[in-house]
Amino acid sequence: MGKILEHHSKQLICQAGVPTPQNWVAETAEQAEMIVQRYGGPVVLKALVPVGKRGKAGAIKFADTAEEAKSHAQALLGMTVSHFPVEKLLIEEKVDIDKELYLSIAIDKNRQMPVIIATTEGGVEVEQLVAEYPEKVVIEHVDPLFGLSEYKAKEIWSRLGLNGRQLLLAGDILSKLYHIFLHYDCYLLEINPLVITKQGGLVAAASVMAVDDAAMYRQKGLAGMVEIGSERTWRPLTELEKQMIAVNDADYRGTARYTEMDGGDIGFMCGGGGGSLLSFDALVDLGGRPANYTETGGNPSEEKVYGLTKGIVSKPGVKGLFVAHNITNNTQIDVMARGLVRALEELNINLSTFPVVVREAGVNDAVGKQIFIGAGVEYYGEEVTIGEAAAIMMERMRSAYPDLY
Repeated sequence: MGKILEHHSKQLICQAGVPTPQNWVAETAEQAEMIVQRYGGPVVLKALVPVGKRGKAGAIKFADTAEEAKSHAQALLGMTVSHFPVEKLLIEEKVDIDKELYLSIAIDKNRQMPVIIATTEGGVEVEQLVAEYPEKVVIEHVDPLFGLSEYKAKEIWSRLGLNGRQLLLAGDILSKLYHIFLHYDCYLLEINPLVITKQGGLVAAASVMAVDDAAMYRQKGLAGMVEIGSERTWRPLTELEKQMIAVNDADYRGTARYTEMDGGDIGFMCGGGGGSLLSFDALVDLGGRPANYTETGGNPSEEKVYGLTKGIVSKPGVKGLFVAHNITNNTQIDVMARGLVRALEELNINLSTFPVVVREAGVNDAVGKQIFIGAGVEYYGEEVTIGEAAAIMMERMRSAYPDLY
């Protein structure tokens, strides 16, 4: 899943006919001041970061004048919100609020279909509302074969007490948002709050949008808007993580997930029915310091294994490599061997001083064993458990780096 920052999500929903506040983006306090001077009215300043609950973090400010906006912008641009540095601000016209609604569309993973959540109690945490006041919330699953009809969109809001013109507007907005959700391969589209203004109109005052980053090949219009792989991290992606996402996306075969860790000196590439977690824990329990957490599976191509291995080993400070797969991984071990050995040879890794321990079991492991051993890589098959292989890796690290271990 890839997150989209709010200014981009509002651009997309506005293009589809959903009303949004006027908004601009500023990268400096001076730009914020100039924007508000030109607009000439009260505004809201929001930190443009891909995290929620910005209000509670103090990352949303209100300003009535250009001078006040500049002062708030200076403070916001110096903040870090949930590990994300604030480098840009979204500046919006302040909406004249009469009532706040909540609306979201997401994928229910259990039922494998879109689910709509709506309530007239907007601006609050909907999870708490569902738990404490379920009668105030409508939860409606949508059969993807039949879609969301106009009458059903209106019925959802009618059940919450809306009527007249507001019912028509809310139903129309829900229909448009559902179309956007499908059109852009979304995992989540949340409007909180969906504001009923004192003039009787409806405006999407705040939006959260996340899309299926595996569908980016058919979403060319979203290029530059989506933080690919951002659902797998709680902080901004590192440059190496971005490179590894590109390696994964370059070939549809198999998966390659790479998360960089602070410090660490053991390159880590594992997978297979929880085998990667077991391998990681085994290394840590034995005193090892993994430099990354990487899972491969689903029968990745040689090119993908090659690119991933290069990335893992190239991280500064990496002094060894541990590779292990459970037999349930269903990956061709000979393909893994060719990609891995090719990367080590291209990087001129000296296997006598740079420990590499491989424990593989699965399809074509006999051929894979020949390739690994032929290249001088220490190889173990299913006669050795993943935990035992981790212990061997730690023995090799202690022998190669007695001052570190």
